[in-house]
Amino acid sequence: MLTIEVEVGQQVAEGDTLVLLESMKMEIPVLAPHDGTVTDVRTAPGDVVQDGDVMVVVQG
Repeated sequence: MLTIEVEVGQQVAEGDTLVLLESMKMEIPVLAPHDGTVTDVRTAPGDVVQDGDVMVVVQG
């Protein structure tokens, strides 16, 4: 299970939460690796994701 915290076109700063993953009743934030603009969201709320899946693209 996951929650998307950003949308396409949104400006983010390094360390901002992009996605919240839920695993074994724990929430795990996926953080922006650098400042930039969200250019693509490749997953939807509730999707099951695997290690290595690209969920959000940040360019900048």
